[in-house]
Amino acid sequence: MLTTPPLSLYVHLPWCVRKCPYCDFNSHEGRGALPFEAYVDALLADLDHDLPLAWGRTVHSVFFGGGTPSLFPPATIDRFLQQASARLRFAPDVEVTLETNPGTVEHGPFAGYRAAGVNRLSFGVQSFDDGCLQRLGRIHSSGDAERAVKAAQDAGFDNLNLDLMYALPGQSLAMALADVDRAIALQPAHLSHYQLTLEPNTVFAVRTPAGLPDEDGAWDMQEACQARLAAAGFGQYEVSAYARAGRQCRHNLNYWQFGDYLGIGAGAHGKLTLGASQQVLRRWKLRHPAEYQAKAGMPAAIGGDEVLTASRLPFDFMLNALRLNAGVPMAMFEARTGLPRAAIADHLATAHARGWLEPDPDWLRPTELGRRFANDVIGLFLD
Repeated sequence: MLTTPPLSLYVHLPWCVRKCPYCDFNSHEGRGALPFEAYVDALLADLDHDLPLAWGRTVHSVFFGGGTPSLFPPATIDRFLQQASARLRFAPDVEVTLETNPGTVEHGPFAGYRAAGVNRLSFGVQSFDDGCLQRLGRIHSSGDAERAVKAAQDAGFDNLNLDLMYALPGQSLAMALADVDRAIALQPAHLSHYQLTLEPNTVFAVRTPAGLPDEDGAWDMQEACQARLAAAGFGQYEVSAYARAGRQCRHNLNYWQFGDYLGIGAGAHGKLTLGASQQVLRRWKLRHPAEYQAKAGMPAAIGGDEVLTASRLPFDFMLNALRLNAGVPMAMFEARTGLPRAAIADHLATAHARGWLEPDPDWLRPTELGRRFANDVIGLFLD
C-alpha cells in the first residue's frame, strides 16, 4: 500500500552572472537590474496555486537552487521564507539550504542569510586550481572561494557543502587530489564530488574542451579522491555525496528516497503523492523567467503534469534509490510506489544474477560492481 512520504520545498532562482559552458540547468545571465521583489511575488503566487497539493503536510527541508541564489539579497530570501512558513507547516528543525557562488557574495550578506533562516550553504567551488576555473568559465578564483567559505563560517554557519568537479580539462590525478585536500582543509560538513560530463545543449557539448582525461583517467581520479575523503572522515553515502557523521543533506536524501517535493520557480520540478487518489504526480513550471513571472499563480505557469503509471514507477524509484550506497529497504519501494515486490521480481532476479545488487531479499542495495554500472542497473527497471 502506498503511503505519503516526507515533503520538501524546492525554490528555483534562475539568474546567474555568466552561464558556465558545461551548465545544463535552467539558468539565465542577468541583464541589468534583476526583478528580485517581483520574482518573490511570483514565487508566492506559484506556491499559493500549488498549496492544495500539500495541505496539512510538514515541510522538512527547503532548498534554494539556481542559477545563483546568492544574487538575491538576504531581505528577499527572508520575505519568501516568512511568507512560505505562514502557508506551510515548517518542521522545527527544517533544513534550509542556499546555493552560493563564491564570486557573487560579498562577506556581509552571510549574516543576513543566517538571520533569514538559512542554516546550510552550498558553495559551487568546482576546483581550487585557477587554471581549471578559467577553463570552466567560472567567475571566481580559488582565493575567492577560500575567503567566502571562511566568511560564512565567521558568520556562524557550520553546515557547509562544497561542490567539486573532477576529470576537468587539463586536470591530472595530482591536481584532482589537491582540490580535495584544499576542500578538506576548509572543514566543511559535506562535499559533493562529481565528474564533469558534456551535457547536450551546452557550449562544451558543441565545442569539446581540449585536455579532458580519458575514461580510465577519470576512474583513477574518482577512486583516489574517494580514498582521500574516506581517510579524512567523509563517508560516501551517495554516488557523488560525502558527509561527516550526521551531516548528510536531508533535502537530497528525500529525493533519493523517493520523497515528495513542491517545485516553485521558473523551470522547477516537483513530485507529489496525491492524497485522495494516492497517485504520484510530477509537475514542472515554465522555464523562461519572464514568461513564468507573467503567469505565476495561474494554471498557465505549469509547463506540464505527468501522473506516473504503474510501469513507470519502478524506474523512477530506482533512478533515485540506487544512487545511495546503503540502498533502501524493500518496504520503502512498496510504501512509496504502492506496488508489491512481485512487480519487479524479474528485474531483481536479473540484477542479482549479474552481481549488481546484494542478495538480501529485504533490501535494495547496489554492490560495488552495481555502483560502477549504475546506469545499467537502473535501466533494467525501464519497461
